Amino acid sequence: MRTVSSAEAQNHFGELLDNAQREPISITRRGRPVAFVVSSEAYRALSGGVAENTEKMAAYLKAIESFRGQGQGGATERLLADRKADAAREA
Repeated sequence: MRTVSSAEAQNHFGELLDNAQREPISITRRGRPVAFVVSSEAYRALSGGVAENTEKMAAYLKAIESFRGQGQGGATERLLADRKADAAREA
């Protein structure tokens, strides 16, 4: 992956777009990554995976909810709360 500074990205934006068609570009500001430029194909592939995982997570949480109250000592409810917290952190 190629890395460029934000100033270089501004000064050579057309070239940056051309290069992003071949590989992702990391843009840094003060030495820290602040953005990535990817091709439209890569973006579609990435965003499609997120939607698929979100659907799987929703089905998983629904299955856990259907068992609510069937565990001993509220274990199922704690598990459900933990899974929702994990999902929120990933989002």
